[in-house]
Amino acid sequence: MTIRHFITTQDWSRAEIDALLEQAAAFKRSPAGNQLAGKSIALMFFNPSMRTRTSFELGAFQLGGHAVVLSPGKDAWPIEFEVGTVMDGEAEEHVAEVARVLSRYVDLIAVRAFPKFKDWSVDREDRVIKAFARYATVPVINMETITHPCQELAHALALKEHFGDLRGKKYVLTWTYHPKPLNTAVANSALLIATKLGMDVTLLCPTPDYVLDERYMAFGEQNARENGGSLRVSHDIEDAYRGADAVYAKSWGALPYFGRWDQEKPIREAHKHFIVDEAKMALTNHAVFSHCLPLRRNVKATDAVMDAPYCIAIDEAENRLHVQKAVMATLVAQTVAGKAT
Repeated sequence: MTIRHFITTQDWSRAEIDALLEQAAAFKRSPAGNQLAGKSIALMFFNPSMRTRTSFELGAFQLGGHAVVLSPGKDAWPIEFEVGTVMDGEAEEHVAEVARVLSRYVDLIAVRAFPKFKDWSVDREDRVIKAFARYATVPVINMETITHPCQELAHALALKEHFGDLRGKKYVLTWTYHPKPLNTAVANSALLIATKLGMDVTLLCPTPDYVLDERYMAFGEQNARENGGSLRVSHDIEDAYRGADAVYAKSWGALPYFGRWDQEKPIREAHKHFIVDEAKMALTNHAVFSHCLPLRRNVKATDAVMDAPYCIAIDEAENRLHVQKAVMATLVAQTVAGKAT
């Protein structure tokens, strides 16, 4: 039997994404169900969480399932991921055993594991979640690694709730200042889902150093061709905002400086004016604004923007619950169907 994972939306067709969003909308209208009755999910957190943990735990509960939360290195043994390594360090067990043992206990495994921020050529391989997928005999879900597909779906559902059909809508994915260099995961994912849904996407960032990894830029261009949208890069704030229908803000580190953040810091510090404020939003076509949260107010976006009626960040955050229920229910149903054939 072939196991279907949810590691990146790029592995799922447009029709399958639409089906997940329709199922999520149905769960939003009617939250309770029995799609996970008698089923369980292991939630593996290698990094902190608030929305992700809460929404996955509640989502499993509302569908009749049970979630087990584990934090390797804290309340569970540290795990080794390298193949062929001599395990004489901190790790007590290998992912080869962890994934297979958990697969005997639970029906789904979800993983949250951020990059190490030392070497992008290593981090872009997404080794942790791919190792779980390699050894697990149940579906594996990405709770954020170098992409954040669950956030993608929540964002897409919020946009569809506001606009309906998203084709041809002008979408601005803007970099914003943050005092620390952050993961590119949400930006990668926003680019993927906006282009997959046929939007005209502008990636706004301070300099070419902040353009996303070539893999995601290529996927975005492919998605745009296949779904009738477009993708362009801009470093001009007014040009990017003018006439936009949706503005999505995120901070991320510049990949050429990956692991050398002190050298990148002066560039970041020089572009604090990329903050989303009322003046920039006034250039848009009465656009909606959103962010994945958490957000540092008056650093990434002003109070006035966050508290405006056009801010849909809270709607997006709520939608994490509904889309993740759709993902869990779909994967469990596909697994049951696979066993029956």
